[in-house]
Amino acid sequence: MNPSATRRRLLQGTLAGLGLNTLAPLAAPSLFGSIAHAAAQAASTGRILVVLELSGGNDGLNTVVPYGDDAYYRLRPNIGIPRQRLRRLDDHYGFNPGMAGMERLWHDGRLAIVHGCGYAAPSFSHFTSMAWWHTAAPNSGAEYGWFGRTADALSPQPTPNLLINIDEAQSLAVRSRLHTPVVFDDPEKFMRDGYQQEHALLDHVPEYAGRNASRAYLNDIARSARDSSAIVREAWRKYTTPVDYGIFPLGLNKIAACIAAGLPTQLYYTAYPHNAFDTHVQQSDLHQRLLTYTADAVLGFMRDLERIGQADRVCLLAFSEFGRRARENTSLGTDHGTANPMYLIGKGIRGGHYGQPPSLTALDATDNLQYTTDFRRVYATAIEGWLKLDSRDILKGDYESLPVFG
Repeated sequence: MNPSATRRRLLQGTLAGLGLNTLAPLAAPSLFGSIAHAAAQAASTGRILVVLELSGGNDGLNTVVPYGDDAYYRLRPNIGIPRQRLRRLDDHYGFNPGMAGMERLWHDGRLAIVHGCGYAAPSFSHFTSMAWWHTAAPNSGAEYGWFGRTADALSPQPTPNLLINIDEAQSLAVRSRLHTPVVFDDPEKFMRDGYQQEHALLDHVPEYAGRNASRAYLNDIARSARDSSAIVREAWRKYTTPVDYGIFPLGLNKIAACIAAGLPTQLYYTAYPHNAFDTHVQQSDLHQRLLTYTADAVLGFMRDLERIGQADRVCLLAFSEFGRRARENTSLGTDHGTANPMYLIGKGIRGGHYGQPPSLTALDATDNLQYTTDFRRVYATAIEGWLKLDSRDILKGDYESLPVFG
């Protein structure tokens, strides 16, 4: 039996309560120093990429509404949003009425909308489609996520706290060959799992000077996990802000707390929980409410970054695993579809429209929009234009980036 695989399975069980469910390969013990020390040594100018997943399949046509195209209203006679209610971006497009925060970012030139994003032979399954977006490799069964592979490219050695996933469970997107992502939902509950009476024992990691590499590795992983949970809780407890993130901050306030605390994290991943955007029935009011929560949280995050002097370092990428069908259904909702806008947001963005909007009259055989922009082009844009990395190995292909960044 492979000793490294055995250690990995043991550690998965040991640290699952901490949220560390993917483990880095066997490494020299010295690689796992104090996370607090790593934070103190981190370069304050390192660029940060934040990904926001709008899970459930957000209806792009009722988010960025092509009110200048009469075909939109023919396809959606009941749930189409009237022109006079829209937050107009230009003479063809308007935002959903709930998106006041995103409208502000648009007019400030800090929001890029990439139209028609998707992939060939799309899946209408939430699980399958999301797996393909997470790995950036449709139909491949890839083991690691595109965000995890980006972490590997950023740092060729395991680095504490490089990658943080704010969610109830680890996303496939952050699974890495080299790095152990830090995964948590509630910072106050982010700690080694166990009864209160056991915490003193669990938190104590003995120093070990012997020659047993496996034992040294276990001790260093446990120490890194303990330090990670402590620094995240401390960052959250110390963080206060006057900025309003709205009713549902989407974990973005926790990301701001980590950035303000000086963590060396360059990659953050957060998601809307429980397939919230799966709007099959009576969509209009629910969808507007979800978009209000999203736009308020994103604007609050951007304002908070300005307040703490970190806005120049951060870019946010937002996506959903698929759009909705062009035509409304009989339940006044929309069913699983294909092409959808993606969004890049930040101070370093050249705001505007990118990509070719899909036609509303040339639908495919399933009555769906035909995608015009491979979603991996947007990933490549963030990887190359923002993080300044070569995206070809990360995305397992050559995808032309968009001229979004100055």
